[in-house]
Amino acid sequence: MLFRERQVICLRIKSLEFDTMTALAPLAGVADTAMRELCIGYGAAFSVCEMASAKGISLGDKKSANLMTITKNERPAGIQLFGNSPCAMRLAAQKALQYSPDFIDINMGCPVPKVVSSGAGASLMKNPALAGSIVKAVVQEVGDVPVTVKMRSGWNDETKNAVLLARICQENGVAAVTVHGRTREQMFALPVDYGIIREVKQSLDIPVIGNGEVFDGKSAAKLLYETGCDMIMVGRGAMGRPWVFSQINAYLHDGTVLPEPAVSERMRVMLRHVKKICEYKGDFIGIREARKHAAWYVKGIRGAAFYRAKLSQIESFDELAEIAFHIVSERSD
Repeated sequence: MLFRERQVICLRIKSLEFDTMTALAPLAGVADTAMRELCIGYGAAFSVCEMASAKGISLGDKKSANLMTITKNERPAGIQLFGNSPCAMRLAAQKALQYSPDFIDINMGCPVPKVVSSGAGASLMKNPALAGSIVKAVVQEVGDVPVTVKMRSGWNDETKNAVLLARICQENGVAAVTVHGRTREQMFALPVDYGIIREVKQSLDIPVIGNGEVFDGKSAAKLLYETGCDMIMVGRGAMGRPWVFSQINAYLHDGTVLPEPAVSERMRVMLRHVKKICEYKGDFIGIREARKHAAWYVKGIRGAAFYRAKLSQIESFDELAEIAFHIVSERSD
């Protein structure tokens, strides 16, 4: 079910060329190396590492450093940084260059309390001047490496200022922006505001990437049509479904609707995914992190609640493989 051979250039961000129109969002705690490699294999235009703390990087935190590691099988790939200080972000970008990212992404959209309480993430939408200073510092530090920004529509419904912030980012050298069509207060609740993404697109000269509630080809096409954006970014729609990129790309290419894979194929991909997690993180950590991924893979399968309960307690890859075997053997695809 891998996407067709890549040939057509769909988007350019400075010197970077992308040959599909759907990218993987930097999902914290989810889009690790294993998931990014899988999604690139299924046709994601690029991937973005889980957000890394500028403060943690400056203090030599090992976890923050690990979040910036990029393998050859997940490229093109960017490193996403978050912070509230132009100086700290500049130093973090400098260190990020050691990992040879294809681009640097600045997080101005993370809604979680721990991040926004520090003045980073979506909090920067409340302080456009500081956001501009951070962008300028990072752009000046990384030279020819493209810098992008991911933001939300605003802090709340009364302060939807994505257009203003996007213009400031462009003026300070950003090469592209991604707009998630929800406010910080909205978190992940519906509806997604296509209008604000469209306004940002109409206001900028640089590429605009749309994000929010994309789960298949039709929802991706709707976002493109409603906003006129240059590319789609998929987040939660890829959880337990890395093949969603091949589905979206096929639909956008010629309207082909690729079906969901058979249960046997879903289980095969799940086992491959978990094996990758264990290879990168070791069996002890890998299996524990695999529990949530496995739960997403069985979503929608008959008896999913029963299997999720069992998957939440697995202690080894063999246990996971046994559950996958039972799921497949009890169904005829």
